Amino acid sequence: MNKKFISCMYLYKEKAVAGFTDKNTVIDKDPVTLAKFYSDNNADELLVFDLSDSDAEHEAALDLIKKICSVVEIPVIGAGNVKRMEDIKKLIYAGCKKAALNYSKAADIEITEEVSLKFGSKKIVACIDNAQVLSEQTALLEKYVCEAILVREGILSECLENTSIPLIAMLPEMNLDKLLSTLTQEKLGGITGTLVNDNAKEITALKALCLDNGIRVDTFETDVRWEDFKLNSDGMVPVIVQDYKTDEVLMLAYMNREAYEATLKSGKMTYFSRSRQELWLKGETSGHFQYVKSLTADCDMDTILAKVSQVGAACHTGNRSCFFNEIVKKEYQEDNPLKIFESVLDVIKDRKVNPKEGSYTNYLFDKGIDKILKKLGEECTEIVIAAKNPNPNEIKYEISDFLYHMMVLMVEKGVTWEEITTELAQR
Repeated sequence: MNKKFISCMYLYKEKAVAGFTDKNTVIDKDPVTLAKFYSDNNADELLVFDLSDSDAEHEAALDLIKKICSVVEIPVIGAGNVKRMEDIKKLIYAGCKKAALNYSKAADIEITEEVSLKFGSKKIVACIDNAQVLSEQTALLEKYVCEAILVREGILSECLENTSIPLIAMLPEMNLDKLLSTLTQEKLGGITGTLVNDNAKEITALKALCLDNGIRVDTFETDVRWEDFKLNSDGMVPVIVQDYKTDEVLMLAYMNREAYEATLKSGKMTYFSRSRQELWLKGETSGHFQYVKSLTADCDMDTILAKVSQVGAACHTGNRSCFFNEIVKKEYQEDNPLKIFESVLDVIKDRKVNPKEGSYTNYLFDKGIDKILKKLGEECTEIVIAAKNPNPNEIKYEISDFLYHMMVLMVEKGVTWEEITTELAQR
């Protein structure tokens, strides 16, 4: 299995603190920025512990975790303050790829099967603080969770003997030889804790060292060598860059060998600047990084199509895309579902902020949530009635009415299409 480098955060009163036993030492007052730092430095996942004391603090922490999940480019594991299945659901609905049970609590052990059957074992992990618990519960763990996180240092060796599931170990600071030796352990799925956090800027270099020593890690591996491309007269390959969600064309740039290899190594788009005659990590000065989602060569192997997650604007002018100077355009009706949904939602948002006299949308907003819900319920019932009609046009009209009223509700409650599509993609 590939070994993961997992950064770790402890949230207390909406700040990042030192750890379980030291909630008074503040590491960062802005946990979202810290999470982005770990993500930008090539960590594979982010483990976030909620150390809240009260229900109000817990809800604030969940809001913070939701923000973290929305800005990082890596999976988030949510942990802490889990007492029942509802708490697991809240973490997953906040955007966490996985949620953790605390196996020092009997109540968390008892709900393992229930939450695993509800959300799937790939979304459930267990936090273990002693080898005896791991040994006693190994059958339960192997059936219902995807991995166990050892939250206490010094128990790895004993735990490796007691289970077949992947273990994520919190490791103390150690020299490189010791670290490489530890990472060769077959059941060790990854490392987390202080060792990873303190060396966050060196994760890319550590991964390269692991690969040199035959230890598999998460990097972009490919059989397509630089020599396989047909280069232009400058010895480079043009790269067309698209937003991976919308397929919007963002920019055109060029890669030489060094830029190509740097992109594969870091997971962030790196080009060669022809004007400056130097390597160019997109976003290094602006913060507008492009995170690689896929790289595809064309049929002639002389052009690369890059699908990326774009932070901010792709263009140096501040425009989202470099392609904004219209030359000629023939009127046409947009039929891309995502663009239509976003366009309608934008109009509804604008009505909310800039009311228009006589607008039915503003009428709904003025009447409030009860009126919106009443109309939504009516439209839902009309879909059911229309579905009994053999004419398919009627149900088409009713679904359109329902979707409009649903989008009014989305704006009223501050929900975006991206949040909806992300939630659907995770199911």
